[in-house]
Amino acid sequence: MSSDLYDLELLATIGFEGHASNSLIVHPDWNHVLHALGSSIVVQNLRTHKQTFLNGHNNSVSCLAVSPSGKYVASGQVTYMGFKADVILWDFESRSVIKRFSLHKVKVEQVAFSPNEKYLVSLGSQDDRSVVVWDLETKEAICGSAAALASAGLVTCLKYSNKDDDVFITGGDNNLRVWTLDKKNRKIKPEEIDTQKLKRQFLCLEIEPEDQYFYAGTSSGDILKVSLQGENKNLGRFPTKNMFSLGVSSLALLANGNLLAGAGDGTIAEMKPGVKGEIMGRVKSEKVEGGITSIALRSKGHMFFVGTNACNVYKFVYPDLTFETIVTSHTDEVRDICFPSQTSALFVTCSKESIRVWSTETNRELLRIKVANMWCNGVCIKEPGDLIISAWSDKTVKAFAPESGKLCWEIASAHTHEVTAIAVTHNGRKVISGGGEGNVKVWNISNAHKQVFEETLKEHRGAITSIKIKRDDSECISASTDGSCIIWNLESFTRTAMLQANTLFHCVCYHPKEFQVITSGTDRKIGYWEINSNTPIREVDAAAAGNINGMDVGQFSFGANENYVFATCGGDKLVKLWLYNEAIVTHCGKGHSTDILSIKISPDLKYIVSVGADGSILRWKVPANLDSLVDKIHKMSLSAN
Repeated sequence: MSSDLYDLELLATIGFEGHASNSLIVHPDWNHVLHALGSSIVVQNLRTHKQTFLNGHNNSVSCLAVSPSGKYVASGQVTYMGFKADVILWDFESRSVIKRFSLHKVKVEQVAFSPNEKYLVSLGSQDDRSVVVWDLETKEAICGSAAALASAGLVTCLKYSNKDDDVFITGGDNNLRVWTLDKKNRKIKPEEIDTQKLKRQFLCLEIEPEDQYFYAGTSSGDILKVSLQGENKNLGRFPTKNMFSLGVSSLALLANGNLLAGAGDGTIAEMKPGVKGEIMGRVKSEKVEGGITSIALRSKGHMFFVGTNACNVYKFVYPDLTFETIVTSHTDEVRDICFPSQTSALFVTCSKESIRVWSTETNRELLRIKVANMWCNGVCIKEPGDLIISAWSDKTVKAFAPESGKLCWEIASAHTHEVTAIAVTHNGRKVISGGGEGNVKVWNISNAHKQVFEETLKEHRGAITSIKIKRDDSECISASTDGSCIIWNLESFTRTAMLQANTLFHCVCYHPKEFQVITSGTDRKIGYWEINSNTPIREVDAAAAGNINGMDVGQFSFGANENYVFATCGGDKLVKLWLYNEAIVTHCGKGHSTDILSIKISPDLKYIVSVGADGSILRWKVPANLDSLVDKIHKMSLSAN
């Protein structure tokens, strides 16, 4: 690898970490919205839609908070068993790290700022079970305590007082506590809230602006009203009838005193005091896809944003509660991605139960094709862009219209196991499919009304992971988990060459001039092979850990000596840009928090798009100075020799 390693610029993300509660926040300047995605925090301007990023975590961001003035941002993360999970304090203006706090183990559940930004409180998860108060002036821990009694359940929610820097509240499984900070003696003292006969798991908290009382949403579908003043703490619960299905998972108080409640079934309801004889009764409600995990008010609540565990974000207008979807994303791992060969304006991804078409520039979903209860393992586009052809776990090959999403045709029982790889010839007449049993099959699709089986190519003993076709459609190469890549003649349907290595091949690519192929897989090495001699000519280490899952070669050359670039991704969660001739990494991109499963370079060589096991889609900028960089590295290699 090159010693001078540059960072790949992350241009945009598609996705929303909807499973973390309160991970969608409107900044106090009302012009930015923040949310977590993988190991990054996305800051999006609501007017220009431009995204910037807070990158500093080495694993998934689990919680997020913004200080009342908007000066600070705090975030916590998940890590591995036995390791410390960081809380990072950020400067919002400069988008830089101010301080890392490392006391919690495995996962930080929640973070919250005091009203005057004197303190930050962090709550550990089940492996830690502690609450820690940090001094924002000295950037040191003041004190900590067990978040609940050993006999109590987990503590999952945290809320700071609106007026008092010394008071905050925690709640969880059958426990609800009001904490008071004694900074002088470096202690925090809990007061247990007696819910009497009510046994509840508390999911969210919301405090009244004057700190007179607070609301606590429960998994049972009701909301408790609890006083912060006087002896009688329990002020009752609501609704007593027609409770929220799947629990109350998010709460927000409006400026007029009404309460917004979000439920696990996707219901968002406005609640008003005294309606239907309740402490608060339902006035209006709407329903969205997925359970609600975040409600973020903009200004005084005339507009608010709702995040769900279906990884969607909705924009609501109050008081009508009309809404529109502004962010959509896959909820499960994205297994494949492809661009049309003639344009970089859009791309296609596939995941569980769906294929989606995205606009490259706007990051918006243009089309969603749904197939219930099935996984789509691969996708490709037939020239001139009139069909999206896909490989499915139900052993079928399906073709869809790219504008309407209508099913055009289907090859049932295409393989005896699930279809794991798919490719279409450049003339659009044949589809090559690979199955989990190891067979490669050729189908003639010249007739739109009838798909004709032509031949089965049987030599692999493991699942087919990748298929690439030469530009003249005379040959294709298939990679398999049996440790072999086979080059097939598509006219005589015979094997012309076999490449073997001690690895499970995951990806294979032709050189743009098609006299070589490069391969990679579980051995974390990139192999260069001469097609004519079937022999390896070079092998380089590509990653320190994890498999290499995806690879793509750019089709344009750079520099005076006609060098090419290719991109790789894998279990090390890094996107790497390589020079083909020198086999060195020039740029590296960090942003994913899970395994990266596939990667593609856009046809115009402006973007790299990578997709992850957490459903995230990241778009990177291909460096503009590659010509000069290629020439510089070429001269350095010549002088070294």
